[in-house]
Amino acid sequence: MDRHIPFEALHNFRDLGGYATPDGHRVRPGRLYRADSLGKLAEGTGDWTRFLALGVGTVIDLRHPWEIERRGRVPAHPSLTYHNLSIEHRPYDQAALAADVDPGPYLAERYMEVAGDGVKEIRRALEVVTEAAESGTPLVFHCASGKDRTGQLAALVLGLLGIPDDTVVEDFSLTELAAPALLADWRAREGRDPNWLGFGRAPQGVMRLFLAALRQRYGSLDAYVTQALSLDAEALRATLRTHLLEPGPTSWPPLTYRRATPADATTLVRLRDTAALWQLARGIDQWKPGEKDETHFTTRMNEGEVWLAHSGGHLAGAWELWWNDEAAWGPRPADAGYIHRLMTTPHTAPPGTGGRMLAEAESRIAATGRPYARLDCLSTNPRLRAYYESAGYRVVGEQPAKTDGSGSPYAVTLLEKRLS
Repeated sequence: MDRHIPFEALHNFRDLGGYATPDGHRVRPGRLYRADSLGKLAEGTGDWTRFLALGVGTVIDLRHPWEIERRGRVPAHPSLTYHNLSIEHRPYDQAALAADVDPGPYLAERYMEVAGDGVKEIRRALEVVTEAAESGTPLVFHCASGKDRTGQLAALVLGLLGIPDDTVVEDFSLTELAAPALLADWRAREGRDPNWLGFGRAPQGVMRLFLAALRQRYGSLDAYVTQALSLDAEALRATLRTHLLEPGPTSWPPLTYRRATPADATTLVRLRDTAALWQLARGIDQWKPGEKDETHFTTRMNEGEVWLAHSGGHLAGAWELWWNDEAAWGPRPADAGYIHRLMTTPHTAPPGTGGRMLAEAESRIAATGRPYARLDCLSTNPRLRAYYESAGYRVVGEQPAKTDGSGSPYAVTLLEKRLS
């Protein structure tokens, strides 16, 4: 479920495997990684052992040489080939920016500078990625926080592999999950708060604006690779796809279900925030990362039920089951169960997981003798409404001023299903 591979010192180390192409292929897991600074690794530590166990044979360090001198580089090891390719030629101090600078336009403009200035280093980075792919060698590329320069190279590689823009944008925004830890490290090192409120953040609009600007200037990603980088985009794309893609799975282990316990609260927060970033990257205005914490989920466990779905030992999704919901539905007799936060793991849950979890929740409601399953969705989310209607729910009203106590009231559409 979680693309972030756990380390003590590293906070943004992720596997790019599993992202799907429109033609039914996916990026091979365990072959291409992105990360924050590997200079934080130290020999003789658990982190170093975990890193070596990944079998990484090639490291691309996108930082400036002066950054490496100050913060260190990945320790030398016989299994590693190291490349320092500093793609950014005009350094800038993000922490010192004015507090109200909009991250989207500002960072997208910096990324376009890098795309134009760093053509020599970007070209070589793509060549190294291709060489590692051909040899079957796992590779990791990184900068300082694993967001900006790393995000640009990830966007180029994923784009050449045929991964859709929405997924590229989503991948960029996953740094949001690491941002609190990255910010805490910066504060501990510098002894102060950054001036810029956007420091360490990775809102999806940054990458969306960058991709649009790149296409506006060059015509297409392939045209940028061909014209600016002087590479054969068609040949590069074919080589990367041959060695880094594999057919997507055609069968999956069946789903199993278990009731969540307080020990699962951290996992549930992470799942919801990941699902929220997936939605935002696709223009779905439903959830925002950080809206629900561990206390929310433990409260729901105490006052109702929270369930987890697994497939082959891997988390596939979760949902909440309430026995009353006066905020949306008002006072009601005990005639329904209320389904909330139906969420699946992006890119890894078996197809149809959401529908099967919904049916399992309905079965649980019916087992209590209640004749109705009820749920709601934002009135501004017609896609979700259509999904629930396709599952047999019908719209029975609107609640124009629902509140969950965490912000301003919002309008929701109320949906209900009679259970047989």
